[in-house]
Amino acid sequence: MTAAPDMPHPPTPYATEAPTRAEIDALPGATVLEFGTDWCGFCRGAQPHIQQALAEYPGVRHLKVEDGPGRPLGRSFGIKLWPTLVLLKDGQQLDKLVRPSDSASIRQALQRLDSAA
Repeated sequence: MTAAPDMPHPPTPYATEAPTRAEIDALPGATVLEFGTDWCGFCRGAQPHIQQALAEYPGVRHLKVEDGPGRPLGRSFGIKLWPTLVLLKDGQQLDKLVRPSDSASIRQALQRLDSAA
């Protein structure tokens, strides 16, 4: 796969082995938990926007987790559509973006996450 012109490198694939909810809840600092699948058109289309916004926040952990029927982590966050970004600070959910279509909305959410105490 080749990178799109506005993407510095091909997107990282979604991890098929998901962490447990307890592992996510125990994560220190700022984390973006991205749910989706590699074959999802909406997920592929959002990657340039997600990468562009995250590039401005190098201290934010980004975890991509494959979601689908029977996947307990996605169910625990109420995931219904892909991609969904769950923004966490010290394991606590602060925000959720469903099918983000531009980097500005992701940037705004990351700014709120970054400024959270």
